[in-house]
Amino acid sequence: MADTEVLKSNDKNSAGNNKDNKNTGKKQSFVKGLKKEYKKVTWPDGNETVKQTTAVIVVSLVLGLIIALMDTVIQYGVNWLTTF
Repeated sequence: MADTEVLKSNDKNSAGNNKDNKNTGKKQSFVKGLKKEYKKVTWPDGNETVKQTTAVIVVSLVLGLIIALMDTVIQYGVNWLTTF
């Protein structure tokens, strides 16, 4: 009777190991696919990076100025309305 329990216990452990082996295989396959796709990426050259960075900074500054102007106008309007 004790032998049967040991066999059942071993069966459960070996089933778990098979599952781990399958997951390891899937992980390795995922990593291989990831590396393959990573090689397909076209990275911008230095000149393109400078252009895009400049565009982001300029747009951020312009939008910041627009928001600050709108905030000042709205604040002025609210102060004007509350003085009555």
